[in-house]
Amino acid sequence: MSRSPAASLSTAVAFALLSVSIRAAAATAPVPQPAAPTMPLPPAPAMDAGAYVLLDYQTGQVLAQKNADERLPMASLTKLMTAYIVFSALKAGQLTLDTPVPISDTAWRTGGSRMFINPGTQIPVIDLLKGMIVESGNDATVALAQKVGGTRAGFVQMMNEYAQRLGLKSTHYEDVDGLPMPGHYTTARDLSTLTRDIIQDFPQYYFIFKIKKFTWDHITQRNRVTLLWTDPSVDGLKTGHTEAAGYCLIASADRKGMRVISVVLHAPSWDARLSDSEALLNYGFNNFETEKVVTAGAPVLKPRVYESAAGYAAVGASRDLYITVPRSRAASLQTSATLAKTQLVAPLAAGSVVGQLTVTDGNGQVIGREPLVTLEAVPAGGLLTRAMDGVRLWFH
Repeated sequence: MSRSPAASLSTAVAFALLSVSIRAAAATAPVPQPAAPTMPLPPAPAMDAGAYVLLDYQTGQVLAQKNADERLPMASLTKLMTAYIVFSALKAGQLTLDTPVPISDTAWRTGGSRMFINPGTQIPVIDLLKGMIVESGNDATVALAQKVGGTRAGFVQMMNEYAQRLGLKSTHYEDVDGLPMPGHYTTARDLSTLTRDIIQDFPQYYFIFKIKKFTWDHITQRNRVTLLWTDPSVDGLKTGHTEAAGYCLIASADRKGMRVISVVLHAPSWDARLSDSEALLNYGFNNFETEKVVTAGAPVLKPRVYESAAGYAAVGASRDLYITVPRSRAASLQTSATLAKTQLVAPLAAGSVVGQLTVTDGNGQVIGREPLVTLEAVPAGGLLTRAMDGVRLWFH
């Protein structure tokens, strides 16, 4: 039985694949051009830190690393997990920023860096967060841990549960503030993951990390992340230091919409952790760029959907897709979209996975993938539509 021209046209539309350059907007296929020569990627800066990781925030891609999975003491970088859990309690409505926290003798007697809180008083959560993050106050940290976890031991258990939940495979907590204890360790990779989660999950509280100084009870202390004064793109996060941990610093910076995170552990001096962090940040911004390949909800394909009322359906990504590549290679990126099945049949629920978007570099290497989903529900058509399309499917 011969097929009509209309049926042939429908079939052609249904099985068409979309392959476009990220940078191309022309309706017609571009004439292939020889690949532009790419500059070699310079090596990451040499430094004496025991371990480091440079991470692109948007994609989670590691741009440079040294001993990224070596277990090391974390000193006051411990307070990032304490902050994550307190932020979680705030987000869940268990606390508000104004909730008063009673100050115990245990919190008051905690050694190391201090906010200088007094026992028997009550201090709002927001002020204790500032004392913990800006001033690295161990006393403020213990007070928050007791409020959320009931006891220090109870909060430490929560910290280890959250570490598993967040995929921190080489991290274990023994205390809430980072004072030296056996079995208290992490890695540069895990800390970069935790930092990214803090920024991503709690943007409403991230402002605390860029506060330059904080005054409590007439005592003003400066944020130990001194890059906040020297680099306007830096907006956090935290320092740490003990004899065992060396000098540590996690910094995050945003330049022209690209954010990178640097984790420096076990540097030999205060100045070294600063210069190492700045060198890593500059290396990331100077040598890499992050491209938005696809916008969430934007149609990528509009294939034929048999037995549907509309006949066709818009297909796209459910989230923005970003790719991080060396700057000299960004222009060569290409995307291609394919359907998982040669025939799509209604009904289809909104968000049904029907294909895949693939990103390749100039050498044809796959560097990213994202499922393609129906952007809206595709209901079935009437009885006549279903019958006619059933016949077409039968003869295909």
